[in-house]
Amino acid sequence: MDDTASLLSLADRMLWVTALVAAPVLLASLAVGLVVGIIQAATSVNEQTLTFVPKLAVIALVLVVFGASMLGLVGDFMQEIFAQIAGITR
Repeated sequence: MDDTASLLSLADRMLWVTALVAAPVLLASLAVGLVVGIIQAATSVNEQTLTFVPKLAVIALVLVVFGASMLGLVGDFMQEIFAQIAGITR
């Protein structure tokens, strides 16, 4: 019963870490896409590359700003997983 609870706890934490790592990139991309979409609708310019370049630039900026904290979060989670694996095998 204890192993099942620890595995469910680990799965829950894994989902939260995934959401926290993906959220800044997805939210920034969503915001830029919405702004560019509104501008395209207002000006009747329907160019596909017009949405791609600003999204790419903003995603690169978000990864530069938040990349270290995202990698730290994933690294801490990996250390926790390896510690639990080592504890289970003993």
